[in-house]
Amino acid sequence: MNKDKLVLASGFAFDYGNMVGEGKITAADIEAIQGKIEAAQEAIRTMRKDGVIRGHLSKDGEPERVLFSQLPYVAEGNLNSPASIKRLLDFGEALKESTDAVISFGIGGSYLGNRVLYDVQCGAYWNSMSKEERGGYPKLYFSGNNLDPRSTEELLAEILRNARKAQAHGGEDYRVKLVVISKSGSTLDTMATFMILYTALCQAEGISVSVTAVTDPNEEKPTLLKKLATEQGWDTFSVPDGVGGRFSIFSEVGLITAACIGFDIEAFLAGARAMDEACQTDSVEDNPALMNAVLKYIAAETYGRDIEVFMPYADNLKSTAEWYIQLLAESLGKRLDRNGDTVFYGRTPIVAVGTTDMHAQTQQHQDGKHNKVVQFLEVGQWESDPMIPDAFPSAPKLSDISGLPISAALQAALESNAQALVGDDRMNAVFHLPKLNAFHLGELLYLLALSIAYEGELADVDAFDQPGVEGYKRILGPLMQQKKAQQ
Repeated sequence: MNKDKLVLASGFAFDYGNMVGEGKITAADIEAIQGKIEAAQEAIRTMRKDGVIRGHLSKDGEPERVLFSQLPYVAEGNLNSPASIKRLLDFGEALKESTDAVISFGIGGSYLGNRVLYDVQCGAYWNSMSKEERGGYPKLYFSGNNLDPRSTEELLAEILRNARKAQAHGGEDYRVKLVVISKSGSTLDTMATFMILYTALCQAEGISVSVTAVTDPNEEKPTLLKKLATEQGWDTFSVPDGVGGRFSIFSEVGLITAACIGFDIEAFLAGARAMDEACQTDSVEDNPALMNAVLKYIAAETYGRDIEVFMPYADNLKSTAEWYIQLLAESLGKRLDRNGDTVFYGRTPIVAVGTTDMHAQTQQHQDGKHNKVVQFLEVGQWESDPMIPDAFPSAPKLSDISGLPISAALQAALESNAQALVGDDRMNAVFHLPKLNAFHLGELLYLLALSIAYEGELADVDAFDQPGVEGYKRILGPLMQQKKAQQ
């Protein structure tokens, strides 16, 4: 192998030097699966062109196209068109005049992807800022991502507090927009919390409520939520066919949250598009998504590294790791291959955050079983970067860490972690974002999604179904009815 770091024109980089070489993955290992690699490349070319993935069926057992690779391309007739993007942008602009708070209801990809965009754009204190500091955009809250009585009640109490404050200052109604995201409209977690808050807020004094539904757009066979939206007069956005929830961040499912907070939708899709274009080469060494998939596949199948730790060195990227966990777990955790043989494929994904988990998980990463790959995520240039002051000159150990910007200390922590791991033959790699912005985030998330598609082909499993999830769903409905009868 001639190089161990892949750098794109944008500055985005994938440094896999600690994955390859003596005692790690070798050129011979890659050569040994060359047939699989070529088959994977051909399969993804077909997916891009026709939306066809061999053997893929919907949960109803019908052939289903896979269209997530179309999403970065905004064009007439595509899932994202100039008109649909304009409608999203207009929706966001209208919120500035019409809405004080948005509550987004969704679970799985309908929450995790939206949370990524919120955290990167808004940070931890968005809802504490004034409207002017938020650029006129409303506060934004999440619900429906877990069935939790306390958090549901606490969110309701927060909205009621906000409403009382608004009335005390101006006497006008507090305007709340509920955005409910569900393809079917029967998702228990989402719809239960939505109905609780919708009912309570509609009954509350001093609050005006409006609803936007994000659901299957099919009007000939409307879903439960589509029917409700039509009956109630709610405006709607689309959960597109051919795009699973864990890939939907690039569709209206995720972009509606982007619109609510002023996140740069066009730059985000441009980053995803640039990554897709970079990954259309047949050269493994020049294709970051394919190289990532090949290395992780070999690490697991040849070297027993069947746990992947995804470790961003940034607080606001923790939700990115949580989004990736769903992507990896649902896509590649498969009992059967395409021949129907039992393979129990897939890596167990784990969220870690640097430097937090250097004081919590690294002991296991460094001295536990040799069954892990650690994937670091770093930010090159920060918008703000406080200097560590020499606040206590009489304390030499504190003086030793002064005089550096926090980012330099963070980088030193990452590098020391990586070096310690590779010193004990523990595989790790680094994704480098030049800046934490919409474009580079689009590059990263699309690379991860495309890597999953490639690895599904290498392993000969369907990366786009989730039959294991259906098991508990078949039990849950009847069990809910039993509990209702017992009340």
